[in-house]
Amino acid sequence: MATTKKRRKKQNGKAPIIVTVSVILIGLLFFVYLYRHELVDKVDDLAPAAFNYPTEYEEYVVKYSKEYNVDPTFVYSVIKVESNFNPDATSNVGARGLMQLMEDAFDWLKFRLNDTRDLTFDDMYDPELNIQYGTYYLSYLMDKYDNSIELSAAAYHCGMNLVDSWIEDGTVNPENFNVEDIPDENDQTSHYINKITKAYSGYSEILADTQAEE
Repeated sequence: MATTKKRRKKQNGKAPIIVTVSVILIGLLFFVYLYRHELVDKVDDLAPAAFNYPTEYEEYVVKYSKEYNVDPTFVYSVIKVESNFNPDATSNVGARGLMQLMEDAFDWLKFRLNDTRDLTFDDMYDPELNIQYGTYYLSYLMDKYDNSIELSAAAYHCGMNLVDSWIEDGTVNPENFNVEDIPDENDQTSHYINKITKAYSGYSEILADTQAEE
């Protein structure tokens, strides 16, 4: 009987430890979730620049940037943020390819480009076609928003109608844009703009160094 009581005491003593460890783990998981964007950005900062900012598909980026008069730095930034250069990327809402184009955007861009080729939305997994359509889209947005990287990025992420509504009701000032003026319910767009501007800065340095070496 004495031995049984001792075992029960030992088992009972383990319970508070298990509870404490569980609470700590839950707290850590909550912290990681809460600050997940900052932690990812910190990891990116510690990695080599060439690793963080690849310049794959240079042939297509340069070709269509020239054709549609878009800064290739912006194109690279969007590809980096949208798919991290994975041509087979598919989002949970159905966006496809390197520049993560939605089907309605593909249809609209095909019409705008007067593209008579027998293309379907499945062709957005083709790197060249995706970059062509995505770069044209950026060109359109840059023309619409007076070459504002931030507003163009916002429209690319959440749509032109929403961005236009912010401008019309005075939520944001296109002449003096501040990402903090974006409504809290659209914080994902705010974060997207910050990621684009960070990538743009990184690519600007890399491409400037590359040009200096040539």
